[in-house]
Amino acid sequence: MAKIIALDIGGKRTGIAETDPMQIIASPRETIPTENLFKYLKENFAKEAYETIVIGEPLALDGGDSHNSNRVREIHKKLKSTFPTMNIVLQDERFTSKMAMQSLIDSGVKKMKRREKGEIDMVSAALILQSYLGGL
Repeated sequence: MAKIIALDIGGKRTGIAETDPMQIIASPRETIPTENLFKYLKENFAKEAYETIVIGEPLALDGGDSHNSNRVREIHKKLKSTFPTMNIVLQDERFTSKMAMQSLIDSGVKKMKRREKGEIDMVSAALILQSYLGGL
């Protein structure tokens, strides 16, 4: 089986998570500058087999658009045209940043490390992916 990759796309950074080849476990991978996202994906897709890209869909609490919705829609559209054979899906990402912060606290991560936004972005991507896997 091929892996599934998840993206928590932000204005500056994108958190990345992926599954194991059996698509059972979602693990945080890294955080990259959003401007490097397509280069990063092309390089990784050349090295490993992925079948799905899960993108965190930034919705407001009422289910409407958030401040990041347009950016994510544009990237979603570009991903579909750049990787036409890849399954690309949107997954509700509401509350993932708060859940990621709580997860880091529960894991005993020191306060200084938790302040690094990249840590939260990676864990958020893993939570988005885990939520997607739970819905399969």
